[in-house]
Amino acid sequence: MLDGGLATELEESGHDLDHPLWSARLLIENPDAIYQVHRAYLDAGADCIITASYQASVPGLEAQGLSKKEAESTIARSVTLACQARDDFLSDLGNKDTSRFQPLVAAGIGPYGAFLADGSEYRGNYGISEGDLRAFHERRWHILVESPADLFACETIPSLPEAKVLKSLLRDTPDVRGWISFSCRDGKHICDGTRLAECAALFDEDEQIVAIGVNCTAPRYIASLIDQVRRGAPTKRIVVYPNSGETYDAENRVWTGVSDPSDFGEAAVDWFKCGASLIGGCCRTGPHHIRAMRAAMMQQNRSEV
Repeated sequence: MLDGGLATELEESGHDLDHPLWSARLLIENPDAIYQVHRAYLDAGADCIITASYQASVPGLEAQGLSKKEAESTIARSVTLACQARDDFLSDLGNKDTSRFQPLVAAGIGPYGAFLADGSEYRGNYGISEGDLRAFHERRWHILVESPADLFACETIPSLPEAKVLKSLLRDTPDVRGWISFSCRDGKHICDGTRLAECAALFDEDEQIVAIGVNCTAPRYIASLIDQVRRGAPTKRIVVYPNSGETYDAENRVWTGVSDPSDFGEAAVDWFKCGASLIGGCCRTGPHHIRAMRAAMMQQNRSEV
């Protein structure tokens, strides 16, 4: 069980994220707020929490006035906070719940579009070369390689060229393991129009990739997209963590619609039956969604026994 939306929960707590750095802004201004969200997801039942590095790129932080050293330290802090939340959770848990194993910390690797902060992670039409794209990702990548994160979460990837860049970075850092998840526009295609099955096939024989899937995509497409991953990479585990199903207006930066956590609980069981084995939530989901999903999955396990 993965966690849910980080920024969503920060906004629910009253933090203003209307800023180019989005949730990464609080890595500088209020790191304890991020720690508290990590802890809330662990308490809700998450077995893996994703760091607040999604939008914390070196160029993005430097654009806000940080020095190179300060930017690098801020990115590293995202992992430190998640690890501290995990360690404190385990310490407080003690022997009270022997069914829980040590949760994992996944270093969040957002797309180039997150740095642009214009919604282009849902389009993928960056207009830059693969060389420039690699140069952008490489700076943050190597900071996180040196961190104590357990694995990488390359997430919300909207285009095949960007996936290829991340594959090349993986190849150059053979000790790194992680998953890759794409943002999709329908039940078959990622945001740039490439079939998800084709994207999955790119990583089918890549031993460093532990799972392939989708995130920040409408729940109604997930079952079909799971099938697409299985077509392209039949040997891989599948990761899914959709948004709440609400609609994001990138121009006005608002979400419209409603989300019911109990519906997510039922959906989690369906996605598991379809083949997903790493399941969580993305934008507009919170600890209540994760708690409902975990409860539904545990009930499903008991009924099978």
